[in-house]
Amino acid sequence: MFHRRMTVLAAALLIVAAACTPGGAATTGPTTPADPTGAGEPTGGAEPTGGAEPTGGAEPTGGASEDLVIGVSWNNYQEERWAKSDEPAIQAALDAAGATYISSDAGSSDEQQLADVENLISQGADALIILANDSEAILPAVQSALDQGIPVIAYDRLIENEEAFYITFDNVEVGRMQARAIYELVPEGNYVFIKGNEADPNATFLFGGQMEVLQEAIDAGDIVNVGESFTDDWLPEVAQTNMEQFLTQNDNEVDAVVASNDGMAGGVVAALEAQGLAGQVPVSGQDGDVAALNRVALGTQTVSVWKDARELGTAAGEAAVALAGGAALEDIEGRVEFETPGGNTMSTILLAPIPISQENLDVVLDAEWISEDDLCQGVESGTVESCP
Repeated sequence: MFHRRMTVLAAALLIVAAACTPGGAATTGPTTPADPTGAGEPTGGAEPTGGAEPTGGAEPTGGASEDLVIGVSWNNYQEERWAKSDEPAIQAALDAAGATYISSDAGSSDEQQLADVENLISQGADALIILANDSEAILPAVQSALDQGIPVIAYDRLIENEEAFYITFDNVEVGRMQARAIYELVPEGNYVFIKGNEADPNATFLFGGQMEVLQEAIDAGDIVNVGESFTDDWLPEVAQTNMEQFLTQNDNEVDAVVASNDGMAGGVVAALEAQGLAGQVPVSGQDGDVAALNRVALGTQTVSVWKDARELGTAAGEAAVALAGGAALEDIEGRVEFETPGGNTMSTILLAPIPISQENLDVVLDAEWISEDDLCQGVESGTVESCP
């Protein structure tokens, strides 16, 4: 813990210097960053484009929302859902209000994200939406923004600061849904748990929800935990490696896998396929990724808990405009109080997830979340109701 704190403090001291280096972290303009793999390289100049001039950010304007600039700090833009769903929804909400969008991609770097936030502030952000790479490491930058009068929205991932606004899905319930879906099929047997990134509070929320459903069966000896691991940065290739190791350690005698998101579920399924076990071992996930929903249709993934990221992005965009315009946290529509693991009471919007299995694939089709062609690719005609 000592070394952890020293790392955070050192990163904080580097904020100003990093923010002023050539080739800063912010991607600018209301369009998708041109090179999301560039770990924060800018796509344009220092000034936001395609909208009103920056207002300076330190004070809410109190005027028309078209004068507002909203900065978004992505932790890792390469994950499918951010570009496909979250960012377009945020941009649409800002466009509807006449506000300007600027963004940055930290490329999974804590230090880069600290610099990114300072760069977004220097570009005139009136409010910030932050998808934290590390919920502790980002705290100095969040406090810096709040001290300058710039509202901060913790997007999808918790940041422990009562002055920030937290917008997410009910991730404990997501974990419960994952566990229920697997437990209904495998009430007894050897379970593997593929958890998310250890530095992300969502990984803990999800696992906590899973244990609420499964702990009694574990205590009774009906379920045996034969493998459990966090997954660096939620990376599918890391999940695949971990799953391969668990299969080897247990002579392939694994009956179920509770994987905490769809990307990692893809890595798990790849490991199972190599052993001829795909489709025989139930696997969970979440996010409603295109590839995952196709796996659900194919029968190699049991459930993907769908969190309609368009709702999340819209809620964040609208809240950012309101807060930048001077609204209090308590005045945001849909706001509830949330007691955090750190003992804070935060203003929060919690959206409801939906578990998607073969039985209700029509839900994501009807919502135009995925096309029938993408959903049903490789599925034998007539074997799944939603794939004629």
